[in-house]
Amino acid sequence: MGKLVLVRHGESLWNGRNLFTGWVDVPLTQAGIVEASRASHRIASIDFDVAYTSALIRSIQTAFIMLLCDSKHRAPYLVHTSDFFHRKWYNRFNHGELHNMIPVYRCWQLNERYYGDLQGLGKSKIADVFSVDMVLSWRRGYTARPPKGESLRDTSRRVIPFFNKVILKQLEAGKNVLVSAHSNTLRSIVMNLEQMDEAQVVGLEVDTASIVAYDYADGKFTREELPQSKM
Repeated sequence: MGKLVLVRHGESLWNGRNLFTGWVDVPLTQAGIVEASRASHRIASIDFDVAYTSALIRSIQTAFIMLLCDSKHRAPYLVHTSDFFHRKWYNRFNHGELHNMIPVYRCWQLNERYYGDLQGLGKSKIADVFSVDMVLSWRRGYTARPPKGESLRDTSRRVIPFFNKVILKQLEAGKNVLVSAHSNTLRSIVMNLEQMDEAQVVGLEVDTASIVAYDYADGKFTREELPQSKM
């Protein structure tokens, strides 16, 4: 049996400013670091075998913070997937070193929804121009696309094939997997695992540093309630 833990990154610089972020590579705020640190204590008892993040720094920062509470005191390390880096360096780790590390894979397929022309713009100002309902459909709907951007359906079409090809294989092998990503990539995964329809996913929100966990066994995902942080 494997365990899947999904976590949204902590508050980013543009979350704090209420801007559309998408693929813009902004880091966590100090508040976001604290959020991720608090969340990490909820998963301290889970021995993760592998982690996956998006290619964006806020997701990577969150994964490393989450894994620093590892009960076996293993160190997370970022895996470079290019042949040059992998061949030149990673094959030099000995078995003991690898046993004391957790690989973290950086994967663009887990990037946040691409918000196109809205990236970097204030959400409240955009609502004044296009209407609150239109902005809500872009942010929470399934098929609506922001100008030159992705809908949630578009996002799902790159996230779910990657999940099935890569992450699901790890779970089938009995591995415990951490996925640190973004609101809409995680909404895509939860929608798929829980077989939500388009109407149900409108009400699905994933707050910063929030966690959704599943046990995986016999081809089925079962939601697990994790303890709340005492910090």
